[in-house]
Amino acid sequence: MQYEQAYSFLMPKLEKELSSQFSYHNADHTKYVIAAAEQLAKTENISGEELVLLRTAALFHDSGFLRQSTGHEEVSCRIANECLPGFGYSDKQIGLICSAIMATRLPQTPQDHLGEILADADLFYLGKEKYSTTAAKLFKEFKVLGILKTEDEWLQKQVQFLSAHHYFTKSANEQLEEKKQETLKELRSKSEIAISKFVSSPIEVIWDSFLILCGVLIAGIALKGFLVPNHFFDGGITGISLLVHELYSFNLGVVIFLFNLPLIIISFYSVGRRFALRTLLSVLLLGICLWLLPNFALTADKLLICIFGGAFLGIGIGLIMRSGAALDGIEVLALYTLKKTSFTITEIILAINIVIFSVAALQFGIETALYSILTYFTATRSIDYVVEGLQAYTGVTIVSSKSEAIKYHLVNKLGRGITVYKGERGFLPGKYEISTDCDIIFTVITRLEMRKLKNLVHEVDPKAFVFASTIKEASGGVIKRRQSH
Repeated sequence: MQYEQAYSFLMPKLEKELSSQFSYHNADHTKYVIAAAEQLAKTENISGEELVLLRTAALFHDSGFLRQSTGHEEVSCRIANECLPGFGYSDKQIGLICSAIMATRLPQTPQDHLGEILADADLFYLGKEKYSTTAAKLFKEFKVLGILKTEDEWLQKQVQFLSAHHYFTKSANEQLEEKKQETLKELRSKSEIAISKFVSSPIEVIWDSFLILCGVLIAGIALKGFLVPNHFFDGGITGISLLVHELYSFNLGVVIFLFNLPLIIISFYSVGRRFALRTLLSVLLLGICLWLLPNFALTADKLLICIFGGAFLGIGIGLIMRSGAALDGIEVLALYTLKKTSFTITEIILAINIVIFSVAALQFGIETALYSILTYFTATRSIDYVVEGLQAYTGVTIVSSKSEAIKYHLVNKLGRGITVYKGERGFLPGKYEISTDCDIIFTVITRLEMRKLKNLVHEVDPKAFVFASTIKEASGGVIKRRQSH
């Protein structure tokens, strides 16, 4: 194996032929990775032929950028297969080199020890003092390529990446992990400061205020015009407040405010200052509204009370949720309880509501409890419609022979996170014996983005197999938030 000759052949090409837009993925980065790989190899007891293979993999790992940035790892392997036989490398050795190169593809999945070392060497800078200098070069490259636009986006991306990243080798963990965690802590601190400085535009403030006022008024009418005069109940904190009001004749507005107040305080620390203040304003306004509004039964028909009382209440709560606040602190309580138990938010809310409706059944009769459950169901459906509307999440699965290009466009053009499953495509009628390995792509989008996604995939591969399914609940990952709290 003639490594020095291979180095003399490839490095000048990287120095002269790589586009200037690659401020990070350039010859200097390749030299850095080679040096990092050699440093890790020394502590990992890699020597002889293995060391040469590792150095060669580090040399060629980003050579694909000479031709294209999308799927550059595969292109790097093709270049290695084209060039290395001329420098005395066997097919088996080139196979090991390509395996190590593919280990650098994100998310990193090394298949052997050499792959682990190269994967750690490629991201060696994450645990070094000069992290910010290197990261600035990568951000500059991302901006030129249109992957990111603002420093806030870059800050969030760094926090997400470092939080999910882990080193594979013992040496890298011992040498780099502590500093990487310090860097992550600093980035998180900056991210929190950036979020705290977020200021809504005057138009957004006016619109959100309008939603809160409308939501409070509609919810007040639902309570005083349907539920309270007919002794019906709802779930959550509102349901508990209605129970206390019926049992002890306390003022409903005061009870709702007092029951929500501790949860608003919890949300200040667990959700955010902006969310807590808006929720406090919403609950205070509802309390005042209920204080001022008299009881006025719009109907005595129990079915109409269930349907329209629940619908109006759901619409009111939904409008307030769209403003970035909440009118019922039950979800905050569920989030707080979630941290202390292994139950899901849905299970916690269900348990609380079972208690509420059981008390209602014991005190006011099973019929009232059953009608109240129907009211609660109507309210939750109305909330879902108002809050989610056309933005309900949809899971999309894509099977294509051009998966690398599709993955690139989904992440960098549509701005979505993806999950990749390894599978096989083919097995067609009459050609059952023919199949090929493929990446099965899964992503989560809103319904409004479905047409854009289909067009994007069709441009890359008109024959791609795409199917969608409704997502009932989605959290975490790279999903678009409806409202910044």
